[in-house]
Amino acid sequence: MLFAGPDKDGVESGKITAAYRRWAEPRVVEGRVYRTNAGRIEIDSVRQVNPELISDYDDDIFAADRQNARDVRRRLRGNEDWPTFLIKFHLVEGPDPREELAATADLTPEDLEDLRTRLAKLDSLSRHGAWTTAVLQKIQEKPTVRAGDLAADLGRDTPTFKLDVRKLKNLGLTYSLETGYELSPRGKAYLASI
Repeated sequence: MLFAGPDKDGVESGKITAAYRRWAEPRVVEGRVYRTNAGRIEIDSVRQVNPELISDYDDDIFAADRQNARDVRRRLRGNEDWPTFLIKFHLVEGPDPREELAATADLTPEDLEDLRTRLAKLDSLSRHGAWTTAVLQKIQEKPTVRAGDLAADLGRDTPTFKLDVRKLKNLGLTYSLETGYELSPRGKAYLASI
């Protein structure tokens, strides 16, 4: 989830703990932690609501930092045929464990074996064959290059390529940049080991 302008500041400060979104289907799952441009948030609940039935006195309006029900409806984006969801969340304090993992370059034999096992599983479940090593090597070769260009170099489509890179990021092997990616210290250490 992304938050714009004052909403970003409100989420960062903990003042905003709810959001209304118009989506074709829910994009967040209750109980999961998501990284956003306002920090990490944990989803407390996600439920579909009828925007026409929102009352000016709903506490959720104030938790979303909206003036009234009309203000909520006015700010909804996306296809008007899509359902509206009310997402309640709270800010997660403390360091992101993925960032701490990514910064670790000292890999034990157990760490390496665990990574090999996880990456082999990703490769085996893929519809386009083994990809993990090729993607890591391409990112190492071309840091800060657009995802679309990297995907084209590998004969891949951009959306599934991006999903795959996110899987590598979840293992602490890559960083996402403003444009493109780079290997984390953990990712560099892993590639050096193979």
